Amino acid sequence: MTDFDVLTTCCFTGHRVLKRDFNEQRLSEIIDKLIENGYKTFLVGMAIGFDLKAFEVLLTKRSKNIDIIACVPCKEQDKFFNLKQKEQYKNAIDNADKVVCLSEEYYDGCMQKRNAYMVDNSSIVVAYMYANIGGTKNAVNYAKKKGKNIIYL
Repeated sequence: MTDFDVLTTCCFTGHRVLKRDFNEQRLSEIIDKLIENGYKTFLVGMAIGFDLKAFEVLLTKRSKNIDIIACVPCKEQDKFFNLKQKEQYKNAIDNADKVVCLSEEYYDGCMQKRNAYMVDNSSIVVAYMYANIGGTKNAVNYAKKKGKNIIYL
């Protein structure tokens, strides 16, 4: 059970590597449009790359009365992040309105569980997917299966 409305909730999924042509301005515009259309809650998976970039962009929208929820697959998600990534991650966690931790420990499949949680509790998914591989592909396919609206960046 969640304490937010799925119909006004959006989640993000995307690759860990941001390509040179990644368009942060377009991401910001998409988020602005979602907020204009009544979206109030944003679920972020907290992985390096797209997730943390989406979180940073969301922070710039704080004045628009939104909630940013950090969806952490396991307590030590940042264990193998480098120092810069750990700092970025800690800043995001510290600035989240709420942190949802789905598992005490890492296990094979905990990232997929996190993705399913986010998709199940959202009505729309913003996806940064330039290759049909990995967790992003799986999350997008799951969202399609669940009939969710998907906005591709």
